Amino acid sequence: MSHAKIILIGDHSVVYGQPAIALPLPSVNTHVVMTSIPSGQTLSSRYFDGPIAQLNHHLAGVVALITALLDRFHGHDVPFHMAITSDLPAERGMGSSAAVAVAITRAMYAFFDRPLARETLLATAGIAEKVTHGHPSGIDAATASSATPIWLLPHQIITQIPFNLEGYLVIADSGVKGQTGQAVAAVARRKTVFPQATTQQLETLGQLTYAARDALKTGAITKLGQLLNQGQAQLASLGVSSPELDRLIQVALQAGALGAKLTGGGMGGCLIALCDSAASAQRVKDAVLAAGATATWTEAFHHSKEASK
Repeated sequence: MSHAKIILIGDHSVVYGQPAIALPLPSVNTHVVMTSIPSGQTLSSRYFDGPIAQLNHHLAGVVALITALLDRFHGHDVPFHMAITSDLPAERGMGSSAAVAVAITRAMYAFFDRPLARETLLATAGIAEKVTHGHPSGIDAATASSATPIWLLPHQIITQIPFNLEGYLVIADSGVKGQTGQAVAAVARRKTVFPQATTQQLETLGQLTYAARDALKTGAITKLGQLLNQGQAQLASLGVSSPELDRLIQVALQAGALGAKLTGGGMGGCLIALCDSAASAQRVKDAVLAAGATATWTEAFHHSKEASK
């Protein structure tokens, strides 16, 4: 099993050496169940149902991962069925491919009765992520397998961070597929044309991320909401928001959210809205759905979550 993730803050600025914080969403899950069968190696999922040998190029990362693990366990002649079920939508910045990679790795280690350390889990999930994404930061797999928020500084170790927040996060799908590649390219162009202003905006996002880490540690939910709003203002001025996201963010704030922003690449995809109670989260959820969001997820956070494998 594994779960979804969202970038809380630090989207885009992390590309330029600033920190980012990713939050695990333990209620949005991916499950992989392996069972022994008389013969063959088969897989069932949302995208494919049949012999693993016939898996198509759309799931090239999964093929690479399963092949590597069968090599590792000398298991190419061991018959099994692998069933993958997932609550995560694809291409919404919620780490669906990493969640699948983490869940497959855990399931195969369990099926072949091998112990699995966290470092091995992340390195192994990275086999699929490299095929799927080219040069993944590692933050998706690290968060998909963590119970606590993840702190990422580029080219440094990914660490789990203290978390003492009581609150609720509503994640809403704008209904428009995120355009991460285009958004990253747009920021790069902007940095070329307006180097000073863009660098300042990216550094401001970095400062907001450090402040958000402190707010998570101390449980300062109102402060965290303000930081999310300030982060959204910077992202919008970088040109990576969208009319749909802007409108849904305003709806969420009007419905009582303490803060709201896009999450991930932007130009579509999802937004997050921070709320201080279950009732407030329900009001925000109802409001954004009425305003055109195509799906929502609500995550409850309770303080003093311990880091776990």
